[in-house]
Amino acid sequence: MGIVAGLDSSPDFTRIVVCDSDTGAVLRQGYAPHPLESPEGGGRPADVDPQAWLLSLGEAAGGGLLEGVQAIGVSAQANSVVPLDAQGNTVRPAMVGGDKRSQVAAADLIDALGGREAWAQAVGSVPQTGQPVTKLRWLARTEPEAAARTAVLLQAHDWLVWQLLGRPARRTTDRGGASGTGYWSAATGGYRPDLVELALGHQAMLPEVIGPADAAGTTPEGLLISAGTGETQAAAFGLGIGLGDAVVSLGASGSVMAVHPEALVDQYGMITSLADATGMHLPVVTTLNAVRALRGTAELLGVPDLESLSELAMKSTPGSHGLVLLPYLEGERTPNLPHTAGTLAGLRRESMRPEHLARAAFEGMLCGLADALDVLRGRGVDVRRVFLLGAAAELPAVQAAAPTLFGTQVVVPQPADYAAIGSARQAAWALGVSQGTLDPRTPPVWQGAVAQVLEPGEELAVGQAVRQQYVSVREQTHPGAL
Repeated sequence: MGIVAGLDSSPDFTRIVVCDSDTGAVLRQGYAPHPLESPEGGGRPADVDPQAWLLSLGEAAGGGLLEGVQAIGVSAQANSVVPLDAQGNTVRPAMVGGDKRSQVAAADLIDALGGREAWAQAVGSVPQTGQPVTKLRWLARTEPEAAARTAVLLQAHDWLVWQLLGRPARRTTDRGGASGTGYWSAATGGYRPDLVELALGHQAMLPEVIGPADAAGTTPEGLLISAGTGETQAAAFGLGIGLGDAVVSLGASGSVMAVHPEALVDQYGMITSLADATGMHLPVVTTLNAVRALRGTAELLGVPDLESLSELAMKSTPGSHGLVLLPYLEGERTPNLPHTAGTLAGLRRESMRPEHLARAAFEGMLCGLADALDVLRGRGVDVRRVFLLGAAAELPAVQAAAPTLFGTQVVVPQPADYAAIGSARQAAWALGVSQGTLDPRTPPVWQGAVAQVLEPGEELAVGQAVRQQYVSVREQTHPGAL
């Protein structure tokens, strides 16, 4: 038996799990917040001194947490850029998060390469607000001196791995992290340095992309450090999803991703073609409106929280007495309707009750995510089981409607630090390969996540009728949107 650790550096905190390398059983855990200052007006900062990540890591690993550990895996927040000068010093604070400052930069880049389809063909995604390539364009336009000094580009997990290894001359990343940059193609497995130059104004050194089971190196103390990956890829690996599985994540916005054997190119830009942490692919479709639609409805109805909204919704019946809510409150990305607004259809005297509107909000949110699932299914992605993540996945109104609206089995995993667990699993894989006990093509088999399994059952036909009613309203109000 070996002992490995997984480290997840999210936007707000560092979590560490120490696991048995054979079974994945969690032996110890550590946690520490990031010592970050909130920007004026609150919210998350768009610029962060990466030293804050190291401080948080040190605090989370305190008290002998890593004693006996033989290998460490690292995951970290996506959409991050750490610009370094030729000596390896940070040129400016790391640019992180959604970062709406780069909205204009994204539009500029799309036009500069000749449109959305050109980007989809080049790297499997269309520039989005906050994506590393758009941050580089913003940097070149807004802080040209800092851009001119930038010689090396790393993401958060790349930088942390590099620091743990003692800042060696060799800098590495993995396929998963590279595929989210906007200048590496999951289809070809190669960088597009010309797109870095298009964005930044000049070439920069990019980290070497190593394989899923490769080690990035060994620390001065003898700890093996695995390749590392992005937080999304690590969470998928920690959940243990494989072919036939999709993950629906319920945050303020929503996302749907699934394991697929090949990269997908979508000329409309609805699919972001990521690589996963195992050598497969992880196409992702995002919606702008998920839990934010529930919170807006709760405020409108004057209920104090989502639990109360769910309780109210359960007093209605499937179909919400004819009410249909298209929850496009922030515009929408899937379908691509950035300037639209939400629609409430089917108002009749008998349907104008709080419980029916509450139910329509849950059904509208889930139908919007079912649209995203259909985008993947329409490109040949096999979806036989859906993992439902996020605090809202525990709500009775979500669990009652999701299996029938998605048309498949729904799995609600018990809350856990899946990104950190996935990072530990990657560390176990690299350790086993280095010891000659594991195949570099086959990750270790760990015990699955404890989960609640929900089946569509006899209500499937009812749910599909509700879904068709939603689709009918969408097609009437936004014909040809999907």
